[in-house]
Amino acid sequence: MYRAPVRDVRFVLEELLGAQRLATSPELADYSNELGQSVLEEAARFAESVLEPLNQPGDVHGARWTENGVVTAPGFREAYRQFVEGGWPALGAFPEFGGQRTPRVLNSAVSEFWASANLAFKLGPMLTHGAVHALELCGTPAQKRIFLPPMVRGEWTGTMVLTESQAGSDLGQVGATRCAVFPSSASSEFTPVLPACSPSARRKARLRI
Repeated sequence: MYRAPVRDVRFVLEELLGAQRLATSPELADYSNELGQSVLEEAARFAESVLEPLNQPGDVHGARWTENGVVTAPGFREAYRQFVEGGWPALGAFPEFGGQRTPRVLNSAVSEFWASANLAFKLGPMLTHGAVHALELCGTPAQKRIFLPPMVRGEWTGTMVLTESQAGSDLGQVGATRCAVFPSSASSEFTPVLPACSPSARRKARLRI
């Protein structure tokens, strides 16, 4: 039975890293050790009571394709509904799009709880958080307005588009340009996003990790 190491993570955040100091940043002015503790404890509860019990039905039934689309293992749909109702898709996102700005180091700790409890479930939200982060850094104002609110609410999710599936984990075989594309408008035209990142956006990404 999984038990999230809340005490150990709090020690790392509060004593070793001094995460409280991040509140000096205007973006994280509302952050405190008390807020971090509350987030960790709720994330641990969700991991232990909701996600961990899904491992067995996930292993036994798995996901399957039907005429009506993909059907997940028993319990996964309900777990995602609880995930959304708990506001977890909003963790770390910009407030103007419905998010709650929190340090990435805290978000990573929360994500680790979920991965340890049930990796199969965690991979979905992980891709969504990654797509949200990419849009925040490099998306156009129109792209942010269209995509971020429903993603932050958990209504839409991110995905991983594998254009060279033969490569597997051998990144040396990947020959395509690393590029994320999103509709530039309601039309079918697509605009590359990531290559347009400015140097300042790249520096910002490194600083927030």
